[in-house]
Formats: sequence, C-alpha cells, structure tokens
Amino acid sequence: MHAFNLQPKPLTLAERLADLAVDALIDEADLSPKPALVDRRGNGAHTDLHLGLMHASALSLWPAFKEMAEAAIELGEVNVQLREAVGRIGREGEHAMLTTTAGVNTHRGAIWALGLLVTAAALAPQANAPHSVALRAARLALLDDRYAPRPRSHGAQVAQRYGARGAREEAQLGFPAVIHRALPQLKRSRAAGDGEQNARLDALLAIMTQLSDTCVLYRAGEQGLHAMQAGAQAVLDKGGSASLAGRRHLHELDQQLIALNASPGGAADLLAACLFLDRIESGAGIIQGAS
Repeated sequence: MHAFNLQPKPLTLAERLADLAVDALIDEADLSPKPALVDRRGNGAHTDLHLGLMHASALSLWPAFKEMAEAAIELGEVNVQLREAVGRIGREGEHAMLTTTAGVNTHRGAIWALGLLVTAAALAPQANAPHSVALRAARLALLDDRYAPRPRSHGAQVAQRYGARGAREEAQLGFPAVIHRALPQLKRSRAAGDGEQNARLDALLAIMTQLSDTCVLYRAGEQGLHAMQAGAQAVLDKGGSASLAGRRHLHELDQQLIALNASPGGAADLLAACLFLDRIESGAGIIQGAS
C-alpha cells in the first residue's frame, strides 16, 4: 500500500472517552492561578507535588479509563457486575498512578469521579447531557462493591468527623457541586466574555463556595474550610477572575490557604469532572461518531 493512502485508525468510543478524561485532568492541573493548588506557577500548598508529576499521573490513568468505558459498552447497563468491574479497574488504575508517582497520591479522588462519569458516558453516548451522565454515574455509585477494601480513606474519616459529604456521597447524589454550581458558572462566565481560563477559574471557585472539601478539612480543619468558602465567594462577588478586584481577592485567597496548608483538592477533582462533562456535551458529534 502506498504510504500516502494510509489513514489513521479511527478512535473507538472507549479511547475517545479516555482521551477526554485525561485532557480534563491535564487542563485542571494547568489552569492558573488556582488558590493553593499545583498549577503553572508552582506547587501551591503542596511539598510533594509539581505540575510534571500531575501530567504524568493523568497520562498513567488513560488505560484504566479506557477499560472502564469498554466494560460499560460490553455490559450495557448499570448493575452490580459493572460496579464491581469499575471498582477493580479503578484500583488497578490507582496502582499504576502510585507506581508512576513513586507513591504520591495525585489523583485518587479523580479516579473515582471521572471513572464513574466515563463509565456512565459510555453506557449511553447519545444521552450526553451533563445531568443525564451524572444521574447514571450516581446510580452506579449507589451500588455496593463486594471486593472494595474496607479501610477508610482520609477523606472518608474526615467526612465522618465533621459530618461532611465525601467524594462517595457527592457521586451518589449525582455530583451536585458540578451540575448545580460549576457548569452553570462556567457558562455564565463564558457568556459574559470573560475568556476560557477565567471561566474555568470561576467554575472552580463556584465549587469552593459550598463544597465541604475533605482535603481542606483534613489539612486545615474547619478554619481552613471557612476560609476557602468565604474567600471563593468574595472573588465571585467582586466580579470573578476576569475583574481586577476579583483577581486581587483571588491572590489574597491563594496566600491565605497556603498559610493554612489548605489545598482544595476535592474541588480540583470536581473541576476536572466539570470539564469532562462540558466536553461530552459540546463534543457530542465526536462521541456519537466513535465506535
């Protein structure tokens, strides 16, 4: 065959969804300036993370996201078998992540959130409205995985101590912080002509205004959580990331959270989920056209 006649092999639906999930994680990491989080400026409140590590971690999860989507396509419905398959694949993906990062937890929460959403998107690619995908993910999250290890994560322990919703409960409720806060704010800021990066920052801040972020609670307690929520609201009240006053408040919030060692990692995971759902909705033709 002549070389000029060679055509790239079309991506499967599972491969395309995995691409979108990894893209969402990388875009979240690159977004700057995020308060107390790893971004293009530096490490935020972290001593063991940097941007290159976040990129490598995201790329290491591509096979897991692809396999989750393939499991959904093969089984074709929300049931315990799919829930347990996703759990097993997620644990394998976490192992690959930790191998890549030499044991640093970069994306454990994102594996849960994006894994459920990738699976839900693959189940019914024609029904790609964010609330529909989130609802299918919630139905899956509500099922029990008999093989899941029982030791509780730091986030689960903190959620119980403070009576906060952890990542599991957020998913089981259909990702309300994403559906009711992040995505509407993202669209409002875009409509106002604020620019894509500012719109994404505003979406992150919208999540932070109300989320009981267990990462913040674990690192800085209720003082850190209050600082995060009130500070994020102040930025939005001053016109958001695209305004001079909003930027000043964003800088103050960044410095305050770093001083408290309060990194809103839970909000960052949900921003990645927001960006993924936004891509699913706006790139419907790409998703539906994949096989």
